[in-house]
Amino acid sequence: MSDAQSDESTGSAEKDWWDDPSLPWRHKPSRADVACFAWLGAIAVYSLAMLVARPTLLAVAPHVLASFGSWSGLILVGARAAVGDPWWPLVWVIATFGMIKFDWVYWWAGKLWGRNLIEVWSGRSDRARRINERAERFARKYELAAIAITFLPLPIPRGVIFAVLGEAGTSLRTFLTVSVSASFVSTAGYLAIGYRIGEPAVKLMDAY
Repeated sequence: MSDAQSDESTGSAEKDWWDDPSLPWRHKPSRADVACFAWLGAIAVYSLAMLVARPTLLAVAPHVLASFGSWSGLILVGARAAVGDPWWPLVWVIATFGMIKFDWVYWWAGKLWGRNLIEVWSGRSDRARRINERAERFARKYELAAIAITFLPLPIPRGVIFAVLGEAGTSLRTFLTVSVSASFVSTAGYLAIGYRIGEPAVKLMDAY
């Protein structure tokens, strides 16, 4: 093969759509890769939609917002429970699962792509890289206990924690068992904060 043909072949290979450092895989993606990546895209769209809709839902439909797993929504429902709102038990149950509805996707992504995913998330930002690397070390050190920490109002990248556990070999059953348990307890905690403190707690959470 001539040098020109070799260069042409190399250039053609480099043009494959999946051969891109901004993507989490380092091979031609399988159906599982594409499906998981699509789920991550859907989560991004959902998050943007909720960012826009949250203030309106908090004002007119706090039970719906709380059922999605919103901390502010749960606190407001707790505050309403203090004055006789009867729906808090149902919200508690639904929100337990609403808060963890996408956790399995991050676990799956970590299982598929390992640390490549964290590199993609970090991008060219030194700050994001430092935060993600700290979260990665934390997850590797504390493993399942790290899941429970992500349900506290702390600036921890949950996706990184869950992806690291997926890469580390944590079984999906164990991961979901701990996740559901932690969600159940933390959801009760946010409802209790609202019940005890009321509206000021909602304003504090919004400001945070």
